[in-house]
Amino acid sequence: MDLIEKINKQLHNLLPYDGTVHYYGSIMPAAIANHYYDSLLQNIEWENDQAIIFGKKIITKRKVAWYAEKPFSYTYSKITKTAKPWTPMLNELKTIIEKESGETYNACLLNLYHSGDEGMAWHSDAEKDLKKNGAIGSLSFGAERKFSFKHKKTQEKVSVILEHGSLLVMKDITQAHWLHRLPPTKKYCIPRVNLTFRTII
Repeated sequence: MDLIEKINKQLHNLLPYDGTVHYYGSIMPAAIANHYYDSLLQNIEWENDQAIIFGKKIITKRKVAWYAEKPFSYTYSKITKTAKPWTPMLNELKTIIEKESGETYNACLLNLYHSGDEGMAWHSDAEKDLKKNGAIGSLSFGAERKFSFKHKKTQEKVSVILEHGSLLVMKDITQAHWLHRLPPTKKYCIPRVNLTFRTII
């Protein structure tokens, strides 16, 4: 991809209205993406995710980790997590996507999907801890997976395939008007690691 193609790809808004989503494609060579993928699988302190649904605590197969520049508390699905300090690797990745996207971030929620059976239901990232209308930078490693958006009122849908080593940025009023999800797939998939960089206030 030459520079002009890359700039045009970055500036193309995937959403037709009520928000801004830029998909940058793969932002690093495959060998470097492979290095980060292996390191994230081995060195992140992964834990099974939890949620309170209809008053019951549910333990998911999907694993998560929460890191930040300060021990921020972050609450979603009625579960509160306290951030671990940045690792050198996460700091490197933060610097890479800040340079690529022109945004800044101070925290990262990581997700580990072991296979195509694991996904994420429709939701929006609108927790009170997050900067209002702030950017969320989503960095993906491992299995290529479909990622979908659905407008809260019109139900219009938009989807994109997230590649190994790719970056997607959601910002502006996207979370107010659109839901997003990672649908499960019956296709064989290697594990996928997703890092969602965000700003906590």
